[in-house]
Amino acid sequence: MHKKVAVFLDRDGTINEDTGYLDSQEKLVIIAGVSSAIKRLNSKGFKVVVITNQSGVARGYFSRDALDAINKRLEDILKKDDAHLDGIYYCPHHPDDNCECRKPKTGMLEKAKKDLHINLEQSYVVGDKVSDVEIARKIGGKGILVLTGMGKDEEKRLIHKPSYIANNLKDAVEWIIKDRQ
Repeated sequence: MHKKVAVFLDRDGTINEDTGYLDSQEKLVIIAGVSSAIKRLNSKGFKVVVITNQSGVARGYFSRDALDAINKRLEDILKKDDAHLDGIYYCPHHPDDNCECRKPKTGMLEKAKKDLHINLEQSYVVGDKVSDVEIARKIGGKGILVLTGMGKDEEKRLIHKPSYIANNLKDAVEWIIKDRQ
């Protein structure tokens, strides 16, 4: 079976405004240009997958049901703009739990690889944190740091240079499309 190329997107700070622990769908604010950027990836045949650390569940700040409602609201907003996600994977664990899914570990990507038949080495990871760039390196893919969310502060903490530093998701998507040609 032919494996697909994916663009893995961090959620908070990359897709939506990072408000700390986003605990309700009412507080979800999509960053300008995100829907059209995801729609562009959809039109080019990429699998678009959200991977997000959500330790607020383990910390008791919000429930899995609240998280699911936030993710559903995100999908509804994108659908209204003719864009869609192929999957949303989240790590609900506390950082001290030493699970295999918390970024920069690769558990969420490995699950998506299996579920969606993705070629990880050909794929991209876009996010506003060092952990997003690191996870791309671990899978042999390309990491893109966006300067939205925490990106400007995180840029100073980079140990490994990302494949690209983008102003926002729209900029990252244009770079990915050119890179694939």
